[in-house]
Amino acid sequence: MFQKGLKGVVAVQTSISSVDGDKGELRYRGKLVDEVIKGKSFEETAHFLWHGKSRDSVELEEWKASFLKFRKVPEHIVEIAKLLPKEASIMDGLRTLISAYSSQAFSRIPSEQQALSLVSVFPVLTALLYRLQQGLPIIEPRDDLNHTANYLWMLRGTEPTVAQIEALETYLKLSMEHGMNASTFAARVTVSTESDMVSALTSAIGTMKGPLHGGAPSGVINLLEEIQSPERIELVIKNKLDRGEKIMGFGHRVYRTEDPRSILLRNACLALEGEDAWLDLAVSAEQEIIRLLNERKPGRALYTNVEFYAAAIMRSIDMPPALFTPTFSVARIVGWTAHVLEQQRDNVIFRPQSEYIGN
Repeated sequence: MFQKGLKGVVAVQTSISSVDGDKGELRYRGKLVDEVIKGKSFEETAHFLWHGKSRDSVELEEWKASFLKFRKVPEHIVEIAKLLPKEASIMDGLRTLISAYSSQAFSRIPSEQQALSLVSVFPVLTALLYRLQQGLPIIEPRDDLNHTANYLWMLRGTEPTVAQIEALETYLKLSMEHGMNASTFAARVTVSTESDMVSALTSAIGTMKGPLHGGAPSGVINLLEEIQSPERIELVIKNKLDRGEKIMGFGHRVYRTEDPRSILLRNACLALEGEDAWLDLAVSAEQEIIRLLNERKPGRALYTNVEFYAAAIMRSIDMPPALFTPTFSVARIVGWTAHVLEQQRDNVIFRPQSEYIGN
């Protein structure tokens, strides 16, 4: 039976995550995502997504130390980065640099060590490409900073605030995995041919680059910048509704109720109330926009999606738009590698049929 875009077709059985759009639930390894990430770091959440269990305190420290070990970028990768044209996008650069990791250590059989090394170095590569693109000196990673804090440090060379680290880390943990999305499927298709981890991630990055998948939440940032202050929310939104414009950051193609990731990002913003004006503005704007939408479109439930608060977080940490999709990928590479490892353990090559409709 032909189904355009394979919509609704089940091609994979997985124990990594599940998305229930009707209930508004996202689960990692069978557990609600809010239970998984609560009180956990990026590194701990990644471990749970790969293994479905937590480590004891001693093992956990060893695990975090292993993240530090792989932050060093090989010299040949740095030289390739320097040769890339400055007008190339960061996603183009990441696709090139990850593909250049092919070596004896990244042989045909994917392994957890390969996954760990590429997840660890991915934000380092992102920061390296960004600094080179901007004509700025390269900043070395710091062993005293965790995965998220080190990423912010390498991008800017200034000490990130606690509020910035907590907000971004919440976003990263919630973006690690989201079912059989296009980039995850691309990674699994590639490794199903018995190709290697590097090739699978190169496929995933190329897929994430597409605006229909990894598109940046710039529309929401434009909305918040137009609003500027809580006093202007009603005026700006009413004007947009009068002109028939779409309010960016509301509605989702999968969730029929509130996006669970949006709820958790909102809670993170509420917990940081008073710490950052942009996060405070986002919370106020959401409440007022929903009220106005309910007035104009009664009976049509519209909720914020993950992009709304992701945009607020990106704006609060002064993340330039060129880094939105790469930062999304800093998180999603954890899910990609989890799926590559799962596919490899019980592999069958993907080989769907096509229906000829020519003359």
